[in-house]
Amino acid sequence: MPSVAFYTLGCKVNFYDTEAVWQLFKNEGYEQVDFETTTADVYLINTCTVTNTGDKKSRQIIRRAIRRNPDAIIAVTGCYAQTSPAEILAIEGVDLVIGTQDRDKLMGYIQDLQNERKPVNAVRNIMKTREFEELDVPDFAERTRAFLKIQEGCNNFCTFCIIPWSRGLSRSRDPQSVLDQARQLVAAGYKEIVLTGIHTGGYGDDMENYRLSDLLWDLDAIEGLERIRISSIEASQIDGKMIEVLSKSAKMCRHLHIPLQAGHNDVLKRMRRKYTVEEFAEKIRLLHEAMPGVAITTDVIVGFPGETEAMFRNGYDFMEKLGFAEMHVFPYSKRTGTPAARMEDQVDDEVKNERVHQLIDLSERMQLKYAEQYVGQVLDVIPERELQGPNGESRVMGYSDNYIQIAFDGTESLIGQLCRVKITAAGVNECQGVLVRVLEEHTAPAERAASAVRAGEAKRKPLPQALQA
Repeated sequence: MPSVAFYTLGCKVNFYDTEAVWQLFKNEGYEQVDFETTTADVYLINTCTVTNTGDKKSRQIIRRAIRRNPDAIIAVTGCYAQTSPAEILAIEGVDLVIGTQDRDKLMGYIQDLQNERKPVNAVRNIMKTREFEELDVPDFAERTRAFLKIQEGCNNFCTFCIIPWSRGLSRSRDPQSVLDQARQLVAAGYKEIVLTGIHTGGYGDDMENYRLSDLLWDLDAIEGLERIRISSIEASQIDGKMIEVLSKSAKMCRHLHIPLQAGHNDVLKRMRRKYTVEEFAEKIRLLHEAMPGVAITTDVIVGFPGETEAMFRNGYDFMEKLGFAEMHVFPYSKRTGTPAARMEDQVDDEVKNERVHQLIDLSERMQLKYAEQYVGQVLDVIPERELQGPNGESRVMGYSDNYIQIAFDGTESLIGQLCRVKITAAGVNECQGVLVRVLEEHTAPAERAASAVRAGEAKRKPLPQALQA
């Protein structure tokens, strides 16, 4: 049986894409082996180019694969492959570079290479691509949450970001295809689906009269699906229709990841973001009104060119006031080829690192404060993995719909079940709880709604006045 080994760098979308490519190999009778410990016939490296470091790490991994088995076919895909195919093909031993499209043709290229070893550059101009690449992932190693890619590319061209050049312009997956895949995932036993993409909230921008909010209502109607989570959405994409589905659908998770990137208008403008801090704060206010108890997490870039100490302090106060449930904090990293890399007033690395630490401390305080509200309350948790307790007892860990990570006593048999858990202690990254009971599948949605009302948390309010028009 021929073997393939994968190495994935970068974001969750890349991990999804690797899973999709594995299905192609599996259908051709390949066995998947470990990249680090086993010699494979084919090595596929899914690369990242979001930072210069991503490029460097990708090259290191490619060379590692070549050393592991000089006779193996070395195929390289992903964002770095898309933007710099010639750079990758210059590495002696690389056989195929395929980028972020045409991966359905991958097995044909592999077969050709088995007949004749001649390096192939299969990368086309991504900016001309208007079609979503249809690759299904019917199964995941993680049995509780399934990822479902609904969108590809981005039209925003933020000044710090290379991604539109590596992923192309925004294109949406056909709604019917999304729904068919969702039903398949539910039939395979998944209770939660995480909608993902490069710019997930931009779903439907290239369609007539069908947006992400319409897709959410269609997913809401799928029987057996318990939870729908959106991996990320921009503040500018949260309109009245979106707030309505978040407010009225019992399946929408009370957790939204909304990238802020900077807490000062001057910095946002230099980043070419499409909102002001005032507009962002108003969207957050409306979300809290429509969806009480919602956890809002965010991304922040620290030390963007031109960010003064005063701007940083302003941003810090703004973030503290908004009270995020968690922040992902990154120091600004120059990305060659982007407008921001050429900007003057680059911030010193030491200053950047100091600011990063201040925001990480703030994030941990806000995370704890958010979790503390739920001590004594009962939440629904789908355990994902086993843990070992301090005295060797069996414990499990999972997430509530509002993205609190909860550990409690229980065995492996609880993994993937919908469990009712009472939170006993709050922590920064993990809360402690006790199992109240396991919900039967057929009673889960009704039970869940009843418990949400009892907890006084997820009880949806009428749509905010500002959005009823």
